[in-house]
Amino acid sequence: MNPDIPLIDLRLLRLLDTLHSTRSVTRTAELLGQSQPTISIGLGRLREQLGDPLFVRTPQGMQPTPRTEALIGTVREVLDGLRRLSEAQASFDPATARRAFRIFMTDASHITLLPRLFSHVRALAPQVQLEAAAIHPGIAQALESGEADLALGLIPRLDAGFFQQALFIQDWVCLVNARHPRLQGRLTLAQYRREAHVGIVSGTGQLLLEKAMAERGVERQVSLKLPGFLGLSAILSTTDLLATLPRHIGETLARSAGLQVLPCPVPIPTFVVKQHWHARFQHDPANRWLRGVCAELFMDTTRVMSAHDTEVPR
Repeated sequence: MNPDIPLIDLRLLRLLDTLHSTRSVTRTAELLGQSQPTISIGLGRLREQLGDPLFVRTPQGMQPTPRTEALIGTVREVLDGLRRLSEAQASFDPATARRAFRIFMTDASHITLLPRLFSHVRALAPQVQLEAAAIHPGIAQALESGEADLALGLIPRLDAGFFQQALFIQDWVCLVNARHPRLQGRLTLAQYRREAHVGIVSGTGQLLLEKAMAERGVERQVSLKLPGFLGLSAILSTTDLLATLPRHIGETLARSAGLQVLPCPVPIPTFVVKQHWHARFQHDPANRWLRGVCAELFMDTTRVMSAHDTEVPR
Protein backbone atom coordinates (compact mmCIF):
# COMPACT_ATOMS: atom_id res chain seq x y z
CA MET A 1 0.00 0.00 0.00
CA ASN A 2 1.39 3.36 -1.03
CA PRO A 3 0.97 5.85 1.85
CA ASP A 4 1.37 8.76 -0.56
CA ILE A 5 -1.91 8.04 -2.36
CA PRO A 6 -4.58 10.36 -0.88
CA LEU A 7 -7.64 8.62 0.52
CA ILE A 8 -11.04 9.52 -0.86
CA ASP A 9 -13.30 11.46 1.47
CA LEU A 10 -16.13 9.33 2.86
CA ARG A 11 -18.67 11.96 1.81
CA LEU A 12 -17.49 11.69 -1.76
CA LEU A 13 -17.89 7.90 -1.68
CA ARG A 14 -21.48 8.35 -0.51
CA LEU A 15 -22.00 10.88 -3.30
CA LEU A 16 -20.69 8.42 -5.87
CA ASP A 17 -22.90 5.62 -4.55
CA THR A 18 -26.04 7.77 -4.41
CA LEU A 19 -25.50 9.33 -7.83
CA HIS A 20 -24.96 5.89 -9.33
CA SER A 21 -28.29 4.78 -7.86
CA THR A 22 -30.35 7.87 -8.75
CA ARG A 23 -28.68 9.01 -12.00
CA SER A 24 -29.77 12.50 -10.89
CA VAL A 25 -27.78 15.35 -9.33
CA THR A 26 -31.04 16.85 -8.02
CA ARG A 27 -32.18 13.63 -6.36
CA THR A 28 -28.72 12.99 -4.95
CA ALA A 29 -28.69 16.45 -3.40
CA GLU A 30 -32.08 15.77 -1.80
CA LEU A 31 -31.06 12.40 -0.39
CA LEU A 32 -27.78 13.69 1.01
CA GLY A 33 -29.30 16.91 2.34
CA GLN A 34 -27.01 19.11 0.26
CA SER A 35 -27.41 21.72 -2.45
CA GLN A 36 -26.97 20.89 -6.14
CA PRO A 37 -23.88 23.12 -6.43
CA THR A 38 -22.30 21.24 -3.52
CA ILE A 39 -22.96 17.93 -5.30
CA SER A 40 -21.45 19.30 -8.50
CA ILE A 41 -18.36 20.51 -6.64
CA GLY A 42 -17.99 17.11 -4.97
CA LEU A 43 -18.33 15.32 -8.30
CA GLY A 44 -15.64 17.58 -9.71
CA ARG A 45 -13.28 16.61 -6.88
CA LEU A 46 -13.98 12.95 -7.50
CA ARG A 47 -13.28 13.31 -11.22
CA GLU A 48 -9.98 15.01 -10.50
CA GLN A 49 -8.90 12.47 -7.88
CA LEU A 50 -9.87 9.42 -9.92
CA GLY A 51 -8.85 10.81 -13.32
CA ASP A 52 -12.14 9.98 -15.02
CA PRO A 53 -15.42 11.78 -15.89
CA LEU A 54 -17.26 9.11 -13.84
CA PHE A 55 -20.70 10.24 -15.07
CA VAL A 56 -21.88 11.62 -18.42
CA ARG A 57 -25.00 13.73 -18.71
CA THR A 58 -27.56 12.18 -21.15
CA PRO A 59 -31.33 12.49 -21.77
CA GLN A 60 -31.70 9.45 -19.50
CA GLY A 61 -29.82 11.12 -16.66
CA MET A 62 -26.26 10.90 -15.37
CA GLN A 63 -24.88 7.69 -16.84
CA PRO A 64 -21.81 6.05 -15.23
CA THR A 65 -18.66 5.53 -17.22
CA PRO A 66 -16.97 2.10 -17.37
CA ARG A 67 -14.52 3.33 -14.70
CA THR A 68 -17.44 4.06 -12.34
CA GLU A 69 -19.00 0.67 -13.01
CA ALA A 70 -15.70 -0.98 -12.17
CA LEU A 71 -15.42 0.97 -8.91
CA ILE A 72 -18.98 0.90 -7.60
CA GLY A 73 -18.78 -2.59 -6.09
CA THR A 74 -15.70 -1.70 -4.09
CA VAL A 75 -17.23 1.64 -3.04
CA ARG A 76 -20.31 -0.11 -1.68
CA GLU A 77 -18.23 -2.70 0.15
CA VAL A 78 -16.30 0.11 1.83
CA LEU A 79 -19.49 1.93 2.81
CA ASP A 80 -21.13 -1.25 4.10
CA GLY A 81 -18.04 -2.04 6.15
CA LEU A 82 -18.01 1.44 7.66
CA ARG A 83 -21.71 1.18 8.47
CA ARG A 84 -21.17 -2.13 10.25
CA LEU A 85 -18.24 -0.63 12.12
CA SER A 86 -20.32 2.36 13.20
CA GLU A 87 -23.40 0.36 14.14
CA ALA A 88 -21.69 -2.58 15.76
CA GLN A 89 -22.14 -2.63 19.50
CA ALA A 90 -20.19 -5.36 21.18
CA SER A 91 -22.49 -7.49 23.25
CA PHE A 92 -22.30 -10.45 25.58
CA ASP A 93 -25.10 -12.98 25.61
CA PRO A 94 -24.56 -15.20 28.66
CA ALA A 95 -27.03 -17.81 27.42
CA THR A 96 -24.89 -18.60 24.37
CA ALA A 97 -21.43 -17.36 25.37
CA ARG A 98 -18.52 -19.80 25.34
CA ARG A 99 -15.67 -18.35 27.33
CA ALA A 100 -13.78 -18.65 30.61
CA PHE A 101 -13.56 -16.07 33.38
CA ARG A 102 -10.56 -16.09 35.71
CA ILE A 103 -11.16 -14.45 39.08
CA PHE A 104 -8.58 -13.78 41.77
CA MET A 105 -10.03 -14.71 45.19
CA THR A 106 -8.93 -15.24 48.76
CA ASP A 107 -9.37 -18.75 50.11
CA ALA A 108 -12.17 -17.37 52.30
CA SER A 109 -13.99 -16.28 49.14
CA HIS A 110 -13.70 -19.83 47.81
CA ILE A 111 -15.94 -20.82 50.71
CA THR A 112 -18.21 -17.78 51.03
CA LEU A 113 -18.59 -16.33 47.53
CA LEU A 114 -17.62 -18.91 44.92
CA PRO A 115 -20.40 -21.49 45.48
CA ARG A 116 -23.12 -18.86 45.10
CA LEU A 117 -21.36 -17.19 42.16
CA PHE A 118 -20.86 -20.47 40.33
CA SER A 119 -24.46 -21.55 40.85
CA HIS A 120 -25.75 -18.23 39.52
CA VAL A 121 -23.40 -18.14 36.53
CA ARG A 122 -24.17 -21.74 35.63
CA ALA A 123 -27.90 -21.02 35.58
CA LEU A 124 -27.51 -17.94 33.35
CA ALA A 125 -24.50 -18.97 31.26
CA PRO A 126 -24.27 -22.78 31.09
CA GLN A 127 -21.31 -22.75 28.68
CA VAL A 128 -19.22 -20.27 30.68
CA GLN A 129 -16.31 -21.60 32.74
CA LEU A 130 -15.11 -20.05 35.99
CA GLU A 131 -11.60 -20.36 37.38
CA ALA A 132 -10.74 -19.22 40.90
CA ALA A 133 -7.11 -18.10 41.07
CA ALA A 134 -5.04 -17.48 44.18
CA ILE A 135 -4.08 -13.87 44.86
CA HIS A 136 -0.37 -13.35 44.23
CA PRO A 137 2.08 -10.46 43.64
CA GLY A 138 1.51 -10.51 39.85
CA ILE A 139 -2.20 -9.79 40.13
CA ALA A 140 -1.99 -6.27 38.67
CA GLN A 141 -0.17 -7.41 35.53
CA ALA A 142 -2.57 -10.32 35.07
CA LEU A 143 -5.63 -8.06 35.23
CA GLU A 144 -4.07 -5.51 32.89
CA SER A 145 -3.12 -8.12 30.29
CA GLY A 146 -6.49 -9.85 30.39
CA GLU A 147 -5.01 -13.04 31.79
CA ALA A 148 -7.55 -12.57 34.59
CA ASP A 149 -10.85 -10.70 34.57
CA LEU A 150 -11.60 -9.71 38.14
CA ALA A 151 -10.22 -9.70 41.68
CA LEU A 152 -12.42 -10.07 44.76
CA GLY A 153 -11.34 -9.27 48.30
CA LEU A 154 -9.25 -6.87 50.34
CA ILE A 155 -6.47 -6.08 47.87
CA PRO A 156 -4.83 -2.75 48.75
CA ARG A 157 -2.04 -3.20 46.18
CA LEU A 158 -4.34 -2.42 43.25
CA ASP A 159 -4.26 1.33 42.69
CA ALA A 160 -3.30 3.20 39.51
CA GLY A 161 -5.19 2.12 36.42
CA PHE A 162 -7.84 0.10 38.25
CA PHE A 163 -11.51 0.52 38.97
CA GLN A 164 -13.01 -0.83 42.16
CA GLN A 165 -16.49 -1.39 43.55
CA ALA A 166 -17.30 -1.87 47.22
CA LEU A 167 -19.40 -4.97 47.90
CA PHE A 168 -19.71 -5.41 51.66
CA ILE A 169 -18.11 -4.47 54.97
CA GLN A 170 -16.43 -7.09 57.13
CA ASP A 171 -16.15 -6.99 60.89
CA TRP A 172 -14.68 -9.71 63.10
CA VAL A 173 -16.11 -12.61 65.12
CA CYS A 174 -14.81 -15.54 67.11
CA LEU A 175 -15.65 -19.12 66.27
CA VAL A 176 -15.63 -22.04 68.71
CA ASN A 177 -17.08 -25.50 69.21
CA ALA A 178 -20.82 -25.40 69.92
CA ARG A 179 -20.16 -27.50 73.05
CA HIS A 180 -17.13 -25.57 74.20
CA PRO A 181 -16.57 -26.37 77.89
CA ARG A 182 -15.92 -22.77 78.97
CA LEU A 183 -17.47 -20.53 76.32
CA GLN A 184 -21.21 -20.43 75.86
CA GLY A 185 -22.85 -17.35 74.33
CA ARG A 186 -20.32 -14.79 75.53
CA LEU A 187 -16.59 -14.14 75.43
CA THR A 188 -14.76 -11.70 77.69
CA LEU A 189 -11.35 -10.21 77.01
CA ALA A 190 -9.92 -12.19 79.93
CA GLN A 191 -11.29 -15.42 78.50
CA TYR A 192 -9.96 -14.48 75.08
CA ARG A 193 -6.47 -14.12 76.53
CA ARG A 194 -6.67 -17.46 78.37
CA GLU A 195 -8.04 -19.63 75.58
CA ALA A 196 -5.90 -21.47 73.03
CA HIS A 197 -6.24 -20.13 69.49
CA VAL A 198 -6.00 -21.22 65.88
CA GLY A 199 -4.05 -18.66 63.86
CA ILE A 200 -4.52 -18.08 60.13
CA VAL A 201 -1.18 -16.88 58.81
CA SER A 202 -2.13 -15.68 55.31
CA GLY A 203 -4.32 -12.93 53.88
CA THR A 204 -4.40 -9.15 54.06
CA GLY A 205 -7.25 -9.26 56.59
CA GLN A 206 -5.03 -11.15 59.01
CA LEU A 207 -2.56 -8.26 58.91
CA LEU A 208 -5.31 -6.02 60.32
CA LEU A 209 -5.96 -8.60 63.04
CA GLU A 210 -2.30 -8.88 64.06
CA LYS A 211 -1.86 -5.11 64.06
CA ALA A 212 -4.93 -4.59 66.25
CA MET A 213 -3.71 -7.20 68.74
CA ALA A 214 -0.27 -5.61 68.90
CA GLU A 215 -1.67 -2.09 69.36
CA ARG A 216 -3.91 -3.23 72.24
CA GLY A 217 -1.30 -5.42 73.84
CA VAL A 218 -3.29 -8.61 73.44
CA GLU A 219 -1.13 -11.68 73.05
CA ARG A 220 -3.02 -14.73 71.85
CA GLN A 221 -1.97 -18.23 72.82
CA VAL A 222 -1.77 -19.69 69.34
CA SER A 223 -1.58 -23.48 69.55
CA LEU A 224 -2.08 -24.17 65.85
CA LYS A 225 -1.28 -22.17 62.74
CA LEU A 226 -3.00 -22.75 59.38
CA PRO A 227 -2.14 -21.28 55.97
CA GLY A 228 -5.85 -20.70 55.25
CA PHE A 229 -9.36 -21.67 56.24
CA LEU A 230 -9.31 -25.16 54.77
CA GLY A 231 -9.90 -27.64 57.58
CA LEU A 232 -10.63 -24.95 60.17
CA SER A 233 -14.23 -26.01 60.84
CA ALA A 234 -13.19 -29.66 61.38
CA ILE A 235 -10.50 -28.58 63.85
CA LEU A 236 -12.86 -26.33 65.82
CA SER A 237 -15.53 -29.05 65.87
CA THR A 238 -13.16 -31.50 67.55
CA THR A 239 -11.19 -29.24 69.92
CA ASP A 240 -11.68 -26.36 72.34
CA LEU A 241 -9.59 -23.97 70.21
CA LEU A 242 -10.81 -20.48 69.29
CA ALA A 243 -10.48 -18.75 65.93
CA THR A 244 -10.79 -15.02 65.19
CA LEU A 245 -11.86 -14.34 61.63
CA PRO A 246 -13.96 -12.06 59.41
CA ARG A 247 -17.70 -12.37 59.97
CA HIS A 248 -18.59 -13.60 56.48
CA ILE A 249 -16.33 -16.65 56.57
CA GLY A 250 -17.04 -17.18 60.28
CA GLU A 251 -20.81 -17.33 59.86
CA THR A 252 -20.48 -19.49 56.75
CA LEU A 253 -18.34 -22.05 58.57
CA ALA A 254 -20.63 -21.92 61.60
CA ARG A 255 -23.69 -22.77 59.52
CA SER A 256 -22.00 -25.63 57.71
CA ALA A 257 -20.34 -27.20 60.76
CA GLY A 258 -22.66 -26.26 63.62
CA LEU A 259 -20.13 -23.99 65.32
CA GLN A 260 -20.74 -21.19 67.79
CA VAL A 261 -20.24 -17.54 66.73
CA LEU A 262 -19.22 -15.12 69.48
CA PRO A 263 -18.56 -11.36 69.41
CA CYS A 264 -14.85 -10.58 69.37
CA PRO A 265 -13.88 -8.76 72.60
CA VAL A 266 -10.94 -7.02 70.92
CA PRO A 267 -11.84 -4.05 68.68
CA ILE A 268 -10.45 -4.83 65.23
CA PRO A 269 -10.89 -2.39 62.32
CA THR A 270 -13.48 -3.37 59.75
CA PHE A 271 -12.53 -3.60 56.09
CA VAL A 272 -14.37 -3.46 52.79
CA VAL A 273 -14.44 -6.36 50.36
CA LYS A 274 -14.30 -4.99 46.81
CA GLN A 275 -14.17 -6.19 43.25
CA HIS A 276 -11.33 -4.79 41.15
CA TRP A 277 -10.76 -4.66 37.39
CA HIS A 278 -8.38 -2.90 35.06
CA ALA A 279 -9.45 0.26 33.23
CA ARG A 280 -8.78 -1.46 29.87
CA PHE A 281 -11.83 -3.64 30.46
CA GLN A 282 -14.15 -1.02 31.95
CA HIS A 283 -16.41 -1.14 28.87
CA ASP A 284 -15.85 -4.76 27.86
CA PRO A 285 -19.35 -6.34 27.72
CA ALA A 286 -18.28 -9.70 29.17
CA ASN A 287 -16.38 -8.08 32.03
CA ARG A 288 -19.29 -5.75 32.72
CA TRP A 289 -21.66 -8.70 32.86
CA LEU A 290 -19.47 -10.56 35.36
CA ARG A 291 -19.12 -7.46 37.53
CA GLY A 292 -22.87 -6.98 37.42
CA VAL A 293 -23.43 -10.53 38.60
CA CYS A 294 -21.02 -10.05 41.52
CA ALA A 295 -22.66 -6.76 42.50
CA GLU A 296 -26.13 -8.32 42.31
CA LEU A 297 -25.12 -11.26 44.46
CA PHE A 298 -22.80 -9.70 47.01
CA MET A 299 -23.31 -5.96 47.32
CA ASP A 300 -24.74 -4.90 50.67
CA THR A 301 -26.48 -1.71 49.59
CA THR A 302 -27.60 -0.95 53.17
CA ARG A 303 -24.02 -0.54 54.40
CA VAL A 304 -21.91 0.17 51.33
CA MET A 305 -22.25 3.40 49.37
CA SER A 306 -20.38 4.00 46.10
CA ALA A 307 -20.87 6.79 43.61
CA HIS A 308 -22.02 5.20 40.36
CA ASP A 309 -20.67 1.89 41.71
CA THR A 310 -17.07 2.59 40.74
CA GLU A 311 -14.02 4.58 41.65
CA VAL A 312 -12.12 6.24 38.84
CA PRO A 313 -8.61 4.83 38.37
CA ARG A 314 -5.98 6.80 40.23
